[in-house]
Amino acid sequence: MFINEYSVVDLFCGIGGLTHGFILEGFKVEAGIDSDESCRFAFEKNNNASFINKNVASITSGEINAYFSKNNKKILVGCAPCQPFSSYTFKDKEKSGLKWTLLYEFLRLIEESNPDIISMENVPQLLNFKKAPVFLDFVTALEKKGYFVNYQIVYCPDYGIPQNRKRLVLLASKLGEINLIPKTHDQKTYVTVKDIIGGLPEINDGEVDKADKLHFSRKLSLLNKKRIEKTPYGGGWEDWPKELMLECHKKKSGKSYVSVYGRMKWEEPSPTITTHCIGYGNGRFGHPVQDRGISLREAALLQTFPLDYEFFEKGKTFSTSAIARQLGNAVPVLLGQVIAKSIKEYLRNLNS
Repeated sequence: MFINEYSVVDLFCGIGGLTHGFILEGFKVEAGIDSDESCRFAFEKNNNASFINKNVASITSGEINAYFSKNNKKILVGCAPCQPFSSYTFKDKEKSGLKWTLLYEFLRLIEESNPDIISMENVPQLLNFKKAPVFLDFVTALEKKGYFVNYQIVYCPDYGIPQNRKRLVLLASKLGEINLIPKTHDQKTYVTVKDIIGGLPEINDGEVDKADKLHFSRKLSLLNKKRIEKTPYGGGWEDWPKELMLECHKKKSGKSYVSVYGRMKWEEPSPTITTHCIGYGNGRFGHPVQDRGISLREAALLQTFPLDYEFFEKGKTFSTSAIARQLGNAVPVLLGQVIAKSIKEYLRNLNS
C-alpha cells in the first residue's frame, strides 16, 4: 500500500491521541516525542511506537531524521502545548511569550529534517497575529521552504467529535496543494454526550466502577454536593440559592463565569475536555443527571479514545489527576484520524 512508503513522527505526542488517529488509518508511526515521562506507558502500550522523553528544544536534526525509517518519505506532525495561546494568557505577554518558542522549535525541526508533509494542530487564538506573531512566522517560513500550506478552524462536531471544541489545523506539503477532508456531520447529526457516555453504569461521586477502574468520579465536598444537587438539568451556579453561591458569583462581574459549575446536556456535544475535566467547579463538567462530575472514563470517551485504550499498568495504582491532565492535553483521537485520513486521501490522489 502506498502509505507504507511514509513514516510518521509525532512531536509533543502526549499519550498518543494524534498518533492513534494515524495508526487507525494504517500509517506507521515511528516515534513520539514528549517531555512528560508519565505519558510513556499509554503511548507505547497502545501504539507500537517508541516514546522519546525529551524536550523538543533539545532535539537535533540528526536525531529527528534518525527516528524516520530509512528510505521512507517523512511526515512530521504535532500539537505544541496550547496553554500559552489561551485567552487568559494572551492578556499577559510576559506569561506566554517564552512558551511561544515551542512553535519556533517545531519550525526549526521542520527546516532541519525537511519532511515531505506536515500537520500542526493548535488553538484558534494563534490566528490573532498581533498577539501571536509566531503563527504568521511559521506559515511564512514554510512557504519560503517550498511548502503548499493550508490551514483552517475546525469545529470538532462537524467531524463527529462530541465536543464543542474549535481547533486550528494546518496541513503543508512539498508535493502539491493539500486540504482537510470535507465535513462529515451537521447540526442534525452531531454526536452527543448521550451517544458517547449514556450507556455507562451509574456511579456516585468518589466511587469506582468495579468493572472499570477508569470509571471513577472524584469525591465532592459536602458544599459542592449540595451545589450539584441544586443544579437542574443543563443548569449552573446561576440556579443555586444565594447561600450556596461563591462570593465572586454574587458580584456583577460574576456573570462572566458562566462556564463553571454546570451540567452537561445529553442532547448536545460536551464542552471542551480540559486538564481539569474531572473537577466539578472547573467547567461545565457536571454529569447530565447524576450528582457528580464526569469520570475519567467519560472524559476519555469524549476525547474519542477507544474503550480498550490502556492508560495505566494493570495491577498498579495510578494518579487520577495525572490521567486527567493527560486527557486534557491530548488531541482527540478522531481529530487525529481526520488529519490522517486527509493526508491519506491526498497521497492516494497523488498515486492515482
